[in-house]
Amino acid sequence: MIRMVLTAFALCCTVSLAQAQSCTVQATDKKLAGAAKTSFLTKCEKDAGATCDKQAADKKLAGAAKTSFTNKCVRDAVGG
Repeated sequence: MIRMVLTAFALCCTVSLAQAQSCTVQATDKKLAGAAKTSFLTKCEKDAGATCDKQAADKKLAGAAKTSFTNKCVRDAVGG
């Protein structure tokens, strides 16, 4: 049981660190432009959505609370 809790905690920390830098900042750092930037941002937003949905499920959120949490989470991850 303790192992599972520690694994979940480590996963959350890893996800937080991965999203510490927004998608737009990453795209700028990579000097992306045009179609490459659009493609990168689309994929990044999709990945952020999946991660945020997982976090909402872990917090047992439902309905409007889940929607609000997920929208804010994705907005923060994308940087917009």
